Amino acid sequence: MANFDPEKIRNVVVIAHAGAGKTSMVEAMLFDSNATDRLGRVEDGNTVTDYEPEEIHRKFSISSAVAFFDWNSYRVNVIDTPGYLNFLEDTKASLSAADGAVVIVSALSGVKAETEKIWQYACRSELPRIVFINKMDRESANFSVALGELEKSFGSSGIPLNIPIGAGEGFEGIIDLVTMKAVRFGNGKSVESDIPSELMPEAEDYRKMLVEKIAESDDNLLEKYLEGTELTTEEIRNSIRLGSMTRRFIPVVCGSATRNIGISHLLNAMLLCLPSPAEKANITPVKGTDPRGKKEEITRKPLDAEPLSAQVFKTVADPFAGKLTLFRIFSGVLKADSTVYNSTRDTKEKIGQIFYLMGKKHVPVSKAGAGEIVAVTKLKDTLTGDTLTDHDKPILFEPIQFADPMISYAIAPKSKGDEDKVSLGFHRMLEEDPSLKFHRDNDTREMILSGMGQMHLEITLEKLKRKFGVEVLMKTPKIPYRETIRTSAKAQGRYKRQSGGRGQFGDCWIEIEPLPKGKGFEFVDEIVGGVVPRQYIPAIEKGIVEAMHEGILAGYPVIDLRATVYDGSYHTVDSSEMAFKIAGSLAIKKAAESAKLVLLEPMLKAEVVAPDEFLGNVIGDLNSKRGKVQGVEPQAGGNQKISALVPMAEMLTYANQLNSLTSGRGMYTVEFSHYEEVPSYIAQKIVAEKAAAKEKGD
Repeated sequence: MANFDPEKIRNVVVIAHAGAGKTSMVEAMLFDSNATDRLGRVEDGNTVTDYEPEEIHRKFSISSAVAFFDWNSYRVNVIDTPGYLNFLEDTKASLSAADGAVVIVSALSGVKAETEKIWQYACRSELPRIVFINKMDRESANFSVALGELEKSFGSSGIPLNIPIGAGEGFEGIIDLVTMKAVRFGNGKSVESDIPSELMPEAEDYRKMLVEKIAESDDNLLEKYLEGTELTTEEIRNSIRLGSMTRRFIPVVCGSATRNIGISHLLNAMLLCLPSPAEKANITPVKGTDPRGKKEEITRKPLDAEPLSAQVFKTVADPFAGKLTLFRIFSGVLKADSTVYNSTRDTKEKIGQIFYLMGKKHVPVSKAGAGEIVAVTKLKDTLTGDTLTDHDKPILFEPIQFADPMISYAIAPKSKGDEDKVSLGFHRMLEEDPSLKFHRDNDTREMILSGMGQMHLEITLEKLKRKFGVEVLMKTPKIPYRETIRTSAKAQGRYKRQSGGRGQFGDCWIEIEPLPKGKGFEFVDEIVGGVVPRQYIPAIEKGIVEAMHEGILAGYPVIDLRATVYDGSYHTVDSSEMAFKIAGSLAIKKAAESAKLVLLEPMLKAEVVAPDEFLGNVIGDLNSKRGKVQGVEPQAGGNQKISALVPMAEMLTYANQLNSLTSGRGMYTVEFSHYEEVPSYIAQKIVAEKAAAKEKGD
């Protein structure tokens, strides 16, 4: 048997925008459950789940972290997630390991854009949720306003299970609407008492709201309620659980994470309102496919007796301890010193020691079963999203989908000779963070790092320096411009050199003409009568191709051109392949000068999704970037999708600009579309800058 009965497990992800209090909340949970003996503080840099140096320095979560504790004989695995927009892909991956979510809403700032996005991710994962209205102890805290924002922001009605006693400095406890008791907190203790008479009218109003909502979900209870019969506490609890599990409504509790008020009631609500792995499987069955070509659907039950199936939701790269792989076991039992099958990559992996995680602390365990979240080290081929399974009865889960990067920068090592160290470091970093992309651009010969935002890339470079000892510079990447011709032209390329002894002689006439977009380059041989011997024709073509690659107008490759060699001459002694290669190069350069050579720029197909109220701002901004709006389509949730063609040069820092335009609520994707001619006033500037850089030797 495994360590825990799946019915007694809760896998909970804590989600919200940055600054709402997620890490402080997890810290209070661990303290109240006696998993830790002190209440850490984000300000002091001593919390369990924010342990990376970059997190301690900035005082917010950058990557997800796992901890565990026991509460009322239940094992709770809790995942503390990032809330900043740049790091939400890590949060999205963590949702795949959870069965339920605690959504934190600040009683000060309410619901921000990041929380709305994560809420949508949770909806797609069909996760039951409860809301904790935090920071009730802060000045200007307002419970009713925060409660009202739930319907406005999430489209879901929030049903309070408790309400605050006081607010700001006067916040001292809660009123439990199920038991109709007041609970005050102080000196690490809670004291239950009758509800004060002055608070009773408000408590009764909220109690009525609660009872009406749960009665609506059950015909028998509704009949009983309409008859004026009081519902029992057990009936209320059962209805709350059913309504939460089926996501008919969102239970709401309140408190203060930093003052540890209301946390114990939150923990009780988690057990009541969020499902076990077995219950979640009844809501959303665990399904995959046969990885061996049959493609038939397979279902796994969260039982130890089932074949092993697990999915990796996070990878941590450590240059000393090696790779740490975190995964959720959906079925079967995993034992230390065993072998598993990675069905995603068709490889076998040796499992060494298995760990429960308490932040950065590893707690060894000999085996783990269905429903558990564990980690192992030093898997060779396994990456985030991969499926680990039984070799004889395999299953393949759908991989976790990560959004495409939104911003790119060119990267160069500070110290010469560190290119290999940079590449190796980024290779390891990409294992840890699938939302990063790294490649070498063949056109500009730059190393390009892409991520979800500028802060994402800056923190990645900090980690690169700390973990792998290499520093790099980050700059705006070069644009891969192209050149082409607009008219036909003819020119002679003649190369003659005499320096004593055998000379060099090559002579050819070529005609160049434009080709349709995307046709590349064509070479045509129309030499007749042997005016140029056949063995020199390939050399002429090679000279033309090399000159085109080096560029003629501003040093950018020439595209969409046909070159026809139709005449020439040779010398029986002095002619050579090298001479005709140079002649071909001279001919194309001379002809291009008469063929209206122009500069082309890459155009991107952009799709921007933003709330209705920002539509005008977004379209206006795209127009200012020389964009061509192709259409606007309504989307779910009061959003609009704007399709546009925009020059790449105008989109290099668009992620930051879109965040500013939409208060962080906009998203976009881009893909290459085609090349278009650069407006002449911009082309002149680019050509001049290129010439100046060439003079300086850059």
